Amino acid sequence: MKKVLSGLACGILLASTANADFTRVEMGAGAWTQNSSGNLTYTSNGGTGNDKSLEKDNTSAYAWLLVKHPIPILPNLKLEYASIKNSGSATGSFKEFSVAGAANTTLDMKQFDIIPYYNILDNTAWTTLDIGLDAKVANVSYDATGNITINGVVNNSYSKSITLPIPLLYVRARVQVPATNIGFEADAKYIAYSSSSMYDVKAKVDYTLGFIPVLKPAIELGYRVQKIKIDEKATDATMDLTFAGAYAGLMLRF
Repeated sequence: MKKVLSGLACGILLASTANADFTRVEMGAGAWTQNSSGNLTYTSNGGTGNDKSLEKDNTSAYAWLLVKHPIPILPNLKLEYASIKNSGSATGSFKEFSVAGAANTTLDMKQFDIIPYYNILDNTAWTTLDIGLDAKVANVSYDATGNITINGVVNNSYSKSITLPIPLLYVRARVQVPATNIGFEADAKYIAYSSSSMYDVKAKVDYTLGFIPVLKPAIELGYRVQKIKIDEKATDATMDLTFAGAYAGLMLRF
């Protein structure tokens, strides 16, 4: 019995050690410089409102956390945060307000992504492939300032905030260059329904600094494009906005 218990204890210890080799945590944070383009329109009762992007650059913070565990049946997890911002100029009549002349507008969308994923390839021939689902929660704020009329009353401003859940498909691929600390990685999120669609694509290169063996710092440089196209025929509203630009940040692997 003592030999059996001793054997079980050794087996558990070895299994725990082996599983620890497959447990990985990565995290990163940085800045994304994005240029926005496109417009928002609303048509009703013969009137048309148009909010055209001024195509200004905006720099916002991003952060992410990736956790890979050794239990095959359960999905791994990735969490992300990013925000996009568009400055525009609105004219005409919209659903809840109208503009005399032109109004300055700001669309701010803070995005929180919860991504359960499965590891299809795990550094097999230096290649990693992940597939999963993205439960995106977007906190959207829209503000307009100018000569604005709301329900027949002249105001100096209009604002509205909503929270939108957006499900997307998720895929990530990574290639580690053999015998180097350089990796190339890309991921994509996508959904389409009727005439509306959204995609978010990133591609990057990263370099791991090998002087700290356990806590491995790295730098990442990449390019990101996010496009939102909404065509709501029921409400006569459309949105076609693109946010694109380079990003850079720091990473930790342990």
